[in-house]
Amino acid sequence: MSKNFELLEQIGKHQEIFNSPGPSQAAFAEPIPAPAPRPSASLAPSVDKPGIEEVIALVQRVFLVSGDGAARRVVFAGSEPDSGCSWMCARAAEALASRVSGTVCMVDANLRTPTLHVQTGIANHHGLSDALLDPSPVGGFITQLSSNLAIVSCGSAPKKAQGFLTSNRMLARLSELHSMFNYVLVDAPAMNGSREAVILGGASDGVVLILKANSSRRETARGAVREFQTAKVRVLGAVLNQRKFPIPESIYNKL
Repeated sequence: MSKNFELLEQIGKHQEIFNSPGPSQAAFAEPIPAPAPRPSASLAPSVDKPGIEEVIALVQRVFLVSGDGAARRVVFAGSEPDSGCSWMCARAAEALASRVSGTVCMVDANLRTPTLHVQTGIANHHGLSDALLDPSPVGGFITQLSSNLAIVSCGSAPKKAQGFLTSNRMLARLSELHSMFNYVLVDAPAMNGSREAVILGGASDGVVLILKANSSRRETARGAVREFQTAKVRVLGAVLNQRKFPIPESIYNKL
């Protein structure tokens, strides 16, 4: 327990991660089971996947709260690679689109290891990397998934465009998407070894940090939160992903 979050039995200790002063308003969302592979492009089966209840709870806490606390532009960032961040971003976008009348767009900004198109079952053709290299309107790089859900996949040139992720060009593309959609969810590169998630978070309403069960260390998570706080990026919450064990309801109620 001293080095990871694997059982979440000592609630007080894991909450210490977020006790440092700053603009962040972080709290753990319910843990999410390990992601299951997407069999096809159909969005309907996702509602029956294990863990959808927890995804819905996350969406309600981040996007659907009353008052001024609701977010519309959110970056999802893993504390490390293979944390399930893309899965979480895709499922959250689907759940949000099913509960609002407004439009939702997910963006694959993880040009290092892009998988958001796999999570949604579409072919990756033109997307964000192409939009960063081409001055054409961003609308030409959007793929519509349903009446109010769309995706900007990583595109055909992720390696060429990596250097533009923290550029004014990227911020301009995000601004275009923000003007076109009511909600924009960005799948960002992992935090370790990169500040891209911090830069992208600065152009959003905040970030959701994704931690990997049995892997993410408390020190790593604290370091990620400190990076966001130093950059004055609001931390909306954190999710322990890919758990392989039940979590008692009494613990859920304390989160």
